[in-house]
Amino acid sequence: AYAEKKSKKPGPIAKSSVILDVKPWDDETDLGEMEKLVRSIEKDGLVWGGGKLIPLAYGIKKLQIICVIEDDKVSVDDLIEGITEGFADHVQSVDIVAFNKI
Repeated sequence: AYAEKKSKKPGPIAKSSVILDVKPWDDETDLGEMEKLVRSIEKDGLVWGGGKLIPLAYGIKKLQIICVIEDDKVSVDDLIEGITEGFADHVQSVDIVAFNKI
């Protein structure tokens, strides 16, 4: 009976911690608005974490933001595509800084 009950129990959910660099077009891009737009993406299995602004060059800053995703529900490629294409007025590019399995 114990083995039967244990076999029905779902296994651990595969999750990943991802740190993204979101780069604006220029120094006139509203980074606060850009962060709000990025955080407005909501998907089942996606949780946004902390974000900070990091200086690049010539007064331009990039947004570095952390998210945790469930591997089966959220694709990082789809997430990056959603950010770059959905907010093309604000976002020039998105890079993965770190990708760690939890």
